[in-house]
Formats: sequence, structure tokens, C-alpha cells
Amino acid sequence: MIILGIESTAHTFGVGLIKANFKGRIKVLSNIHEMYTTKKGGIIPFEAGKHHKKVCDKVYKETIKKAKIRESNISLISYSSSPGLPPCLIVGRNFARELALKLNVPLVGVNHCIAHLEIGKSLTSARDPVLLYCSGANTQVIVFTEGKYRIFGETLDVGIGNFIDSFGRYIGLGFPAGPKIEKLALKGKKFIKLPYLVKGMDVAFSGLLTNLKKKFDSKTQENQRFSGPRNCFTISREFSVKDLCFSLQETAFAMLIETAERAMAHCGKKELLLGGGVACNKRLQEMAAIMCKERGAKCFALPNEFNVDNGVMIADLGYKMFKSGISVSPSQAEIYPYQRTNEVKVKWRKK
Repeated sequence: MIILGIESTAHTFGVGLIKANFKGRIKVLSNIHEMYTTKKGGIIPFEAGKHHKKVCDKVYKETIKKAKIRESNISLISYSSSPGLPPCLIVGRNFARELALKLNVPLVGVNHCIAHLEIGKSLTSARDPVLLYCSGANTQVIVFTEGKYRIFGETLDVGIGNFIDSFGRYIGLGFPAGPKIEKLALKGKKFIKLPYLVKGMDVAFSGLLTNLKKKFDSKTQENQRFSGPRNCFTISREFSVKDLCFSLQETAFAMLIETAERAMAHCGKKELLLGGGVACNKRLQEMAAIMCKERGAKCFALPNEFNVDNGVMIADLGYKMFKSGISVSPSQAEIYPYQRTNEVKVKWRKK
């Protein structure tokens, strides 16, 4: 069975193709995506939607070509129905509808967050892990129990990725800023003490962001005032940008690892699975691996192409849901921009 997945929740329009055998194991045939970016400022939902509509046919055709299949070989189409930016979700839903009608195949709408988690189980040997889901808009510590993915801890304000991108935009790095900050952090040598905001099982980043901005704006000369375009590399500062980026990662990631470890201890779990775009960060992976080693547990991280938003994870979850009897007609396909992870009944898992 060949399944097509369409991802369009935020900045990325992606199409993936997988082949599933009778045992439910999948083989990735192709995974193509294009990302909406800006030189300054953040993501503008309607502009991102326009971007997706512009590139959807191109990405789809490239995916089919790379997979070396015919359209008629596709048996099922799945699309990201939740959560996400409405203008972006609508483009993906409409594209999936048109394809399902054209090819006369079943259609499945899937939860983007859960897709990030399920692909980790499909492509690694993790069986029952604590899931540290860290992406742009979402930051959650999740455990599967009693038929649902339960949120044991989460951000109280913004997602880890949006926090990093917000600071990146403030210092003039554009969008997305995460990979650029990661590179700058590698050159940082001095740890700068920052607010560490863990509240029970939850984390908060807004105070950390405010503190970073203040430190970025501080000058070695008190009478020097900022004028003209912000340039993080030419103004003499009390705190270097490299050290700020280094300290940002060390502080924010330690907060995530602490809450994940607490969930592992509480639930008696011996596995940790990283998911979401921020899980591409090598320092976060390193910190997670160290914590797991100290606990005698296993840490799992996917290749980057499956951590970022992608169509393969949508195809994978769509296939699992379809096998459990879940599908919709094209006319019934909807979007649910604000659906939370723990609102989805996981019918495709027995335990």
C-alpha cells in the first residue's frame, strides 16, 4: 500500500510518500518540502498560505518523480488537519481533497503533533517512550496512557522554537533563526546567567526572552544609543552575541531536559524520544543523551528530515489511522486549528 502525506500546518509545505507492507512496516519513498522564509520579521500566516498554494503542485510532482511511481499507485491520502495556522491548513486540506477526488482514494486528516511522535516510533526501536516534543509553536512532555497521549508538562507561554526565533529576529537574523543561533552558540565560551523558569512540570520562556533582549541591548558605553538598523555584530556590547546564544541554549534546553527526566521518573519509563523541529539541534540531542545515560535509559532522535515538518510523518500516521477504521470523504474533510494533543483518541494503539 502506498500512502501520500501532505503537511501544511505552518511555514512548510511538504509531501511525502511511504510504502507499507502487510506487517505495518513502512519504507520512505520520497520526502520533499519547501519552506516559507523571511529576511526579517517572523511568519505571516496569510503570506505563508500564499506560499503553500504557489508551491503545492511543484512539490507534489517532485515527490512523485523521486518516488518513481505513478499517481494511480497511491492508495491513501492523508493531510495535516490540526493544529496550525488556518490559512496554511486550508491550502493543504484543499489540495488533499482535490487529489482524493481525482484518484478516488480514501482521505484521512491527522493531528500534526501526534504525527511527530508516531513517526519516531515507526523509524526507531522506541516502544513506549516519554516524548519530548519541541517545535516552533509547541513544547510538550507527553506520555501515552489510557488511550491518549497525555501532556505531563508544557510551555506556559510560547513554544521553544518561537522563543528562539523571536530572539533571532530581535538581533536581526531573520526567520527561521534556530539554525543560525545554533551555529553562533558553538562559538560562545562564556556562560551568562539567565532566568531559569521551571514551574512544576511546566516551563516558561517569555521572561527569558525579555532578559536576553535587555542583555543584547546593553552597551559597554552607557551613553551610546542605538540608531539605525540593528546589527548584532558591529555594536560594542557588554555581552557578546555568541555568548548570549550559547547561554540561551544551555538554559532553555536544561529546562526541557529537567521536565522530561521528571516525567520519566514519575512514569517509570526507560526511553526518551525527541521530536519536532528544535529536536534537530545537536546540543539538545547531546544533553538528552547524557541525561538518559545517567538514568540507564535510551535516547532516540530521528534524522533531521523527519524532525522538521514533513509529509512522511503525515503519511505514516494517516496509514495507522486508516488501518484502525478512520477516514473521511473529501466533502467531510475539515481543519481543527486549535486541537490539542490530548484531545485525540488514539484508536490505532492497543496500549
